Formats: sequence, C-alpha cells, structure tokens
Amino acid sequence: MQEITSKQRSRLKSIAANLQPVTQIGKGGITDNLLKTLSDALEAHELIKVTILPASGEEADNLAENVAELLDAVPVAVIGRKAIFYRRSSRKDIEHIAL
Repeated sequence: MQEITSKQRSRLKSIAANLQPVTQIGKGGITDNLLKTLSDALEAHELIKVTILPASGEEADNLAENVAELLDAVPVAVIGRKAIFYRRSSRKDIEHIAL
C-alpha cells in the first residue's frame, strides 16, 4: 500500500467532498462481492466514498483500515461513518488524479 503525504491527503479529501458514496457496508460486513464492487469502483474512479452503517458492528476506523488493506488502497479519511479510499487506477483511458 502506498503512503501519501498530508498535503496529498488534504487534496484527496477536498475532491471527495463532492462525491456520493458508491455503496454501504452494513451487517454483512466485508464480503467478496463488496470487495469486488469497491475494487471496480476504484479502478474506474481512483477515489471513492463508502458509508459504514452502524449495523456493521465495527468501528468505522477499523473497518476502513481492513477494507483498505484488502483492496491495496489508501484509507484517505474516515469522517463520521463515511470512509474515503484512494487507489491509482491501472487503466490508461481515464484521467488520473494528480497528487
């Protein structure tokens, strides 16, 4: 997993401010299906926001760390019950986020 500077983190957070969550993590927790959905979204957009429902039964911070590790992504921030993830896309046909 790559490391990002506080300046890069700040930039990613400002971009993510206008994003809608791509999905929710609820009582089902982290499933293969969820990981595939998130991985596809990261591949397409590089930066995604996810809502972590109270029903997930885990602290939002811990859950975000686990998901980020499984996706080889950077957990940019957890604000309340929203988590922001970043992973550079391997696709050539999209405009990459400049860090």
